[in-house]
Amino acid sequence: MCVSRLFGDKPTLITYSFMFGPDDASPCPLCTSILDGLDGTSGHVTQRVAFAVIAKSPIERIMRHAGDRGWRQLRLLSSSGNSFNRDYRGEDEEGSQTPSLNVFTRDGGVVRHAYNTELFFVAPDSGQDPRHVDLIWPLWSLLDVTPEGRGTDWRPKLRY
Repeated sequence: MCVSRLFGDKPTLITYSFMFGPDDASPCPLCTSILDGLDGTSGHVTQRVAFAVIAKSPIERIMRHAGDRGWRQLRLLSSSGNSFNRDYRGEDEEGSQTPSLNVFTRDGGVVRHAYNTELFFVAPDSGQDPRHVDLIWPLWSLLDVTPEGRGTDWRPKLRY
C-alpha cells in the first residue's frame, strides 16, 4: 500500500488499523464500536484531513461487514498482501492484529510518520484498561463522564 496515494489533496492523513484479519472468525467488537461512531464523523473529518480505515482481511469481507453495520462514510481499505499493518503497528510479530491509529504528513513529495498510539504498548495503571485509541472512541468518552464510568464487567458486542 502506497501511503502517499491516500492523501488526496490533503497535507495530513489519519489511518486506523481495524482488527479484522483474514483468519479472524469475526471483526473486533471494540474496533467495530469505534468505527460505528466514526462513520458519521468521517464526513466532517475529511473536510480537513484524509482518513482511511485499514484492515488485513480481503476488501470484500470488509465491505460485507460495513454493509451489515450500515457504514456509509468510512473509506475502507484492505492491507491484504502488503506490510502496512506490520510496518505501522497494526499487527504484531506473530501476525495478530492490534488496534493502531497513525498520522502521516506530506510536505511536497516528502511523507513523514507523525504519530502512533503507542500507549497500547505500555502497561496500563492498575485497574485500568489500556487507553491508546480512546481519544477517538465516542462510547468511552460518554461513559467516562458518568459517575459509574466504564465499569469492569462490560464490553461492546457485535450484536445485542
